[in-house]
Amino acid sequence: MVDLRIEGVFIRLGEFDLRDISLTIEAGEYFCILGPTGAGKSVLIECIAGLLRPDRGRIFLGDQDVTPLTPEQRNIGYVPQDYALFPHMSVRRNIGFGLRVRRLPQKEIDKRVGQLAELLHIEPILEREPLHLSGGEKQRVALARALAVQPPVLLLDEPLAAVDEQTRDRLCADLRDIQRRAGVTVIHISHNFEETLAVADRIGVMNAGRMVQVGTRRQIFSAPATRFVAQFTRSENILPLAGSPRLLPDGRVRLPLDTGDEILAAPSEPLPNTPALAVVRPEAVRITPQNGEGTPKGLIPATLTRITERGHLLRLEARTDAGTSFVSLELRRDALLAGFQVGDRVHLHVPPEDVHLIPSEKDTGG
Repeated sequence: MVDLRIEGVFIRLGEFDLRDISLTIEAGEYFCILGPTGAGKSVLIECIAGLLRPDRGRIFLGDQDVTPLTPEQRNIGYVPQDYALFPHMSVRRNIGFGLRVRRLPQKEIDKRVGQLAELLHIEPILEREPLHLSGGEKQRVALARALAVQPPVLLLDEPLAAVDEQTRDRLCADLRDIQRRAGVTVIHISHNFEETLAVADRIGVMNAGRMVQVGTRRQIFSAPATRFVAQFTRSENILPLAGSPRLLPDGRVRLPLDTGDEILAAPSEPLPNTPALAVVRPEAVRITPQNGEGTPKGLIPATLTRITERGHLLRLEARTDAGTSFVSLELRRDALLAGFQVGDRVHLHVPPEDVHLIPSEKDTGG
């Protein structure tokens, strides 16, 4: 396995610019590139694959500068969104295509195809043609074909976009297992945050042709660098500040919100010079019924304004007396036991350790 290094890659395609991307992906890493449609994710991996030539910048595979090389010379595995299977070839022949191009002996081709069919659990469909395969089966065949040439790096362009949610959940687990057993570095692009959380070692978030944040799953989930990252990763509580934070004797920080409410933060890192936003994930906000005995210290009085179902969770919206809107995700069972209804008076608890601050100089929407 080798690492992959991108240095200052820029490319202009019509009115779209992929802007000075620099990134190192470690050998054996499962790296996800996350972003909305039009962010430049596919453009970036097509540059890595050699399908597009950047206007400037370089791409290294290990110590080798592969920027001037053709896709065939790079030996990078690539699975496009539509899988690009040959419709009139059997699964067996699709998997072995790259090996035949390389003129390997038929015995070696048969052996490699058999190994990959076993790895991907597709032995029963080897004689079928792609027209008679499900979305999940097509994806596995495309993976097998890409892995057949034993590439050091495998590029997956929205590999789970065409499968249903249940199949996607199963394939997420399978992809990690396949990656480990095949011993390959994977770059997987997606617009689905939950999907990237399920598979990635690290995540790079792209928007408008720029890489706006790179970090572990926990860093992206809990410490978004910009308003865009917070919104895209469903940190629904994005709260503008009205003034400077005030440091308390116990090390916590009091944050004045633009509505007049105040919340506490317990930052694990030094405060940014000019914090502009407090971000709290909805999973962190706790809502409890008021019991008529006043508001205990550390809680905020509010009124439930909306309740919507989200699978095994209930999404609760509440507005404080000062006008701050909060969103909480509660386990459906717990919320039903509490008997919540729209209009109920409730208390909000915002754990200080779950409050993340975004500095104003980074709050550019990108």
